[in-house]
Amino acid sequence: MRIDFEPEALGRTPFYKLLTSVIVPRPIAWVSTLSGEGVANLAPHSFFTVACVEPPVVQFTSVGRKDSLRNAEETGEFVVNLAPEHLFEQVNATGTDFPPGVSEFEAVGIAREPSLRVKPPRVAASPVALECELHSTTRLGDSTVVFGTVVHAAVSKEVIVEGHPEVTKLRPLARLGKNEWSSMGEILEIERIRYADWQDGARLTPG
Repeated sequence: MRIDFEPEALGRTPFYKLLTSVIVPRPIAWVSTLSGEGVANLAPHSFFTVACVEPPVVQFTSVGRKDSLRNAEETGEFVVNLAPEHLFEQVNATGTDFPPGVSEFEAVGIAREPSLRVKPPRVAASPVALECELHSTTRLGDSTVVFGTVVHAAVSKEVIVEGHPEVTKLRPLARLGKNEWSSMGEILEIERIRYADWQDGARLTPG
């Protein structure tokens, strides 16, 4: 038996809370930008994913016109920093609705470092930074999807294993519903079955 929910009947905020409770876990884009006046902004966005392979493009969604969106549109640049588990409280604190003239780096006490290809700073303690040039934006109702072409990736050598970032060392945070977050849990690993192997007798393991 299921319970039915209609967006129109439920309303914006209740249905938004329903969506964010079932579309989980959501990776976090910890986005750093610079305003036209040079104020460094830092904010978490949990509507985030890869948008394209070639060219490499990532996307995050600004619900409403957040500083991240305004700054990216104004300067054409932003950085996506990985939100690591050990900075849980700082990541959450940068979601505070500080006025546009206040830098979250200073307000929360987060060390920054210069980026290589873009002007917005990186989070010094984040193990991964994706430096992006604004590709485009798409307005959808009350939200805007921001697409950024990744022009440089900086990864801490401490999280590299055999030439590849290791998720157990990255320890990424993710958002769930309500005020819930998640950290690394059990990791499942399985290879995708090729159709040729499927035809040769490969099948799902009963269980």
